[in-house]
Amino acid sequence: MDPGGAAGSSEPPGPLTHLSLQDGSEAARLQSGADGRSLPGSWTSSSPERATELREGVRSCLQQQCEQTVRILHAKVAQKSYGNEKRFFCPPPCVYLTGPGWRVKPAQGQAHQAGDIGPTVCGYMGLDGASGSATETQKLHFEEQPDSREFGCAKTLYISDADKRKHFRLVLRLVLRGGRELGTFHSRLIKVISKPSQKKQSLKNTDLCISSGSKVSLFNRLRSQTVSTRYLSVEDGAFVASARQWAAFTLRLADEHCSQGDFPPREGYIRYGSLVQLVCTVTGITLPPMIIRKVAKQCALLHVDEPISQLHKCAFQFPGGPPGGGGTYLCLATEKVEQFQASPCPKEENRALLNDSSCWTIIGTESVEFAFSTRLACTREPVTPVPLICTLELSGGGHVATLELHGENFHAGLKVWFGDVEAETMYRSPRSLVCVVPDVMAFGSDWRWLRTPITVPVSLVRADRLFYPSAFSLTYTPEYSAGPGQPSAPKPAADADALLESIHHEFTRTNFHLFVQT
Repeated sequence: MDPGGAAGSSEPPGPLTHLSLQDGSEAARLQSGADGRSLPGSWTSSSPERATELREGVRSCLQQQCEQTVRILHAKVAQKSYGNEKRFFCPPPCVYLTGPGWRVKPAQGQAHQAGDIGPTVCGYMGLDGASGSATETQKLHFEEQPDSREFGCAKTLYISDADKRKHFRLVLRLVLRGGRELGTFHSRLIKVISKPSQKKQSLKNTDLCISSGSKVSLFNRLRSQTVSTRYLSVEDGAFVASARQWAAFTLRLADEHCSQGDFPPREGYIRYGSLVQLVCTVTGITLPPMIIRKVAKQCALLHVDEPISQLHKCAFQFPGGPPGGGGTYLCLATEKVEQFQASPCPKEENRALLNDSSCWTIIGTESVEFAFSTRLACTREPVTPVPLICTLELSGGGHVATLELHGENFHAGLKVWFGDVEAETMYRSPRSLVCVVPDVMAFGSDWRWLRTPITVPVSLVRADRLFYPSAFSLTYTPEYSAGPGQPSAPKPAADADALLESIHHEFTRTNFHLFVQT
């Protein structure tokens, strides 16, 4: 979100300042709901003693960054298996455990059984609605990677034709050493397809089309053998073809008229013949701009411009080659990624002859991330369901400014925190929480002399002290203005300390703008 706006709202709200309300009736209206109707639930806050005790713990969590993150990475579509065959999901669903909190010793009262060393985690992944038998749930063994992430992969999951659903979710169950349940985490929705579409895709049915800016995975399978599958990935700052790990890439349209290295993203669906860029979502490393081509019978079709569909075979041609069917293409050689020199097709001039290693399968991907910290928790209850904040919406002004959090998995036991300050919170629904924005005075006694913005992170704390960080923050911005009927006061220079006393009245009257950002 850009400063001054709130994601999810049709128009960004105007600047909001404390003490700018006309009278007390506006404050009363905000307390009972922005539209004048009574809000369900009630405003709640912790007792002063509990809030003071929690404040030190929350401040410690924010300073030491002791969060634990669970990230599930999976494909958007899954091909159904028929009869006795097992079409394992490709690319296989992956789980990454990141964050320093996985290596932090448990709090008092949470110690593991004698002999345990560290919070070793075991995972089990299956399909939602499945019976949970051993054949339907795969055990994940997490291994530590050079970047300190724990990685696990479910290689043998599939959906049979006996399952008539059109969509499903993956379910990840994490268990700590000693048998304590950490929680159950769900993926995004996955669409079930019978086989890749061979028809020309229509933009009227965009379910299977791939849009610019979406995430994709690319894999290569020599001679259609599952054991030979290689995934485009990034290791040590270089593009590789990995047999065990895959990366998600942002696929975006590039502007053909821009200079080399300057390709601003464009909107729209990706079509064959378009100039595109592949950007690794984790490292930001980018391949050179390439032209995406449709592949049929190991040939790149140079004249096709239809929309790209899920699980289509495609090739990536580096621009600037000779006209006709020649040119160089993105290719794998064992674990390396190289360039392949294609040959013109002798029978059709609009085709280029490729080798197996230059033909890639493209599929859209999804990821969902859950962040929490058990450092303050006084419970052995699961950390799930983890609340997810999607957008923030700021309302009101003056003494009463409210912030509505839109997201998932909210419940009445959650409190909103701005930095290390607890906000009065109201539970509306599993997708909505409303809170009163604290006055900027809560963040320090020297607020009146502040001439730079204050940015505080937005977090959630469960009733049992489980801490949920978020990617969102709120910024208090000082405003320089004059009283009613007076000319606007100029913004003082950075070294104009002599003017501080003269503008003190204006600071206390207008207080601070509130901006929402992530």
